[in-house]
Amino acid sequence: MRINPEFPVYDQGCRLAALFFFMLLLSFLNGCAVDKDTSSCVACHGGIEHVSATHGDCVSCHGGDPGTDDKTRSHATMRGSENPSSPETWEESCGGCHRYQLERVKTTIMQTNAGMIRNTQLTWEGEDGREYSSSGGKTFDASGNPLELRPVEDLDNLSGELYRKFCSRCHIGISNAVSYGAAHASGCAACHFPWNDTATYQGSDKSMLGRAGHSASHKMAALPDTMVCTRCHNRSGRIAFSYQGLYDGNNGLVPTRGGEGGPIMTSGARNLTSITPDIHFAAGMECIDCHTSRDVMGDGFAYRNMYLQTEVACEDCHGSASEPPRYREITRVNDETLRESRWYKMPAKSGMRMIRTARGRSYSNVFYRDGAIWLQGKRSGKLHRSKVITGTPEHTIVGHGRLECHACHSRTSVQCFGCHTRYDKGRPGMDFIKDEETPGAFSETEDYRMLYPFPLALNQRGRISPVTPGCQTFITVAEEDGTLSRAEYVAKFRGKQQLRFAPFYSHNTGKKAIGCAECHGNPAFLGFGQHVVDGNNIRGTLLCERSDSKPLDGFLTMNKGKVKAYSAITREKARPLNGAEVKRALAVNLCLPCHGLARDPIYRKGLDHRALDDALHRRSLSGR
Repeated sequence: MRINPEFPVYDQGCRLAALFFFMLLLSFLNGCAVDKDTSSCVACHGGIEHVSATHGDCVSCHGGDPGTDDKTRSHATMRGSENPSSPETWEESCGGCHRYQLERVKTTIMQTNAGMIRNTQLTWEGEDGREYSSSGGKTFDASGNPLELRPVEDLDNLSGELYRKFCSRCHIGISNAVSYGAAHASGCAACHFPWNDTATYQGSDKSMLGRAGHSASHKMAALPDTMVCTRCHNRSGRIAFSYQGLYDGNNGLVPTRGGEGGPIMTSGARNLTSITPDIHFAAGMECIDCHTSRDVMGDGFAYRNMYLQTEVACEDCHGSASEPPRYREITRVNDETLRESRWYKMPAKSGMRMIRTARGRSYSNVFYRDGAIWLQGKRSGKLHRSKVITGTPEHTIVGHGRLECHACHSRTSVQCFGCHTRYDKGRPGMDFIKDEETPGAFSETEDYRMLYPFPLALNQRGRISPVTPGCQTFITVAEEDGTLSRAEYVAKFRGKQQLRFAPFYSHNTGKKAIGCAECHGNPAFLGFGQHVVDGNNIRGTLLCERSDSKPLDGFLTMNKGKVKAYSAITREKARPLNGAEVKRALAVNLCLPCHGLARDPIYRKGLDHRALDDALHRRSLSGR
């Protein structure tokens, strides 16, 4: 081989490898569009959309026999019937080419649902010392230690029943082809193939046109859009709705002018109306523009809660009060950022300085250039300049060091109070994990829902964050003969019967922060709920018929100046504000009438209330 002196030997090798890859790619370009005379697949499914330019012929994914015209014989050896990416067959289909991605997906929280199952146990029976997931299996925890997850099918109690019959259809291990507005496939196709609200095929294959239980098209989407996320993240915290500026109201009934329901229908016979959307959504950003593939697909380790798998934070792009965003330069030809960004409008290049996530890994679409932080829309290619807040007076207030960004910048936070869950053993219910109908059916109602104000407490990071009911479950169990073995029962948590709130990020962020007087002057933000103030007492007013002293929408009471918590904040190290913290927050009201702006210099130092004793303040307080 003659060596060109302009290129080193290793470059020649790389060029030969690239040429081989290019020739191999050309052999795949026809994909499903194989000759009709040699493939019964295309002969029957004429016009079907080609999955992508990098995928081979039909049988490379689906299996089957393309050499026979007999439908039964042709389909007999297909993988996973019509979805080869389902967990039952993804080892042979997707795993054949995408082993790295598959091993991550198998342990992602969206597949295991380990956190959902564990939190359900905490509400109903308490933990039993075992770790469960949707399908079980051996994996590794975040420290790299071997971990065996038991299948939730083995959880033979009400927790297991509730997950299998009520919650499981939102995880990617099984398909949901019957829920209007929430249908999706299982496995890899859950995110990478577009489904419409009615779960019907609307492509060019006439033999499949209008068929229910299928994606809207056979064309794969390498980069999922926001509606893919919405199909699952529309219950519980409703984060996909809040992000887009949608709200499903109390019990799903959103009265508008004239008493009519909201203009948009969604799953569960709910209707939606509009609220102000998240500032990032309004700017044209989609879910995947902030969330990395490791947030969504996992990183190969199993986590017991969603917040442990999520690696992004507001500070990554906007900086903290004291530190600007961090970045790392791409120096290796095999950098993962280069591989992940190859589908973007502007792929990353060697030498780019990529912003780092809260865990120190690189974003694939956020970078530092010309003295600014830029985020590229992964699907749109649109560039968004990120405002860095480091050192600004509003973000360097003494005493605010523990605040999460969304404690001040959340516009709304969905709060569902009083979740009444009934389990009727005399009625059959569909077990979606076992794929069979078994005795026992669940139903639920709620008492009240609101968006604002929302309470604050310390989260698992020891930072002050919005919290939302999670969960305020009142359990009723009806036996087969109709008798109630439990009636509006509140399960034990941390050793005593109590309702719970959970740290929460509503995904409804605004540029303008909550006003100082709102947060410091309204005890609802501190955890007292709707209330009346009577001297040094704060009494709640949204009372539950099960308790005349413990309001549903709060978790603190104040009696003769003493603060007491009556509901728990879930997650490790999380807790309500204590008495000293509440009093310090309320004491700021002495300053706010004259110093109402966050950039006022007095807030750059610790407040000294003895300063009120000087002549100037005495005259101000006396009205002279």
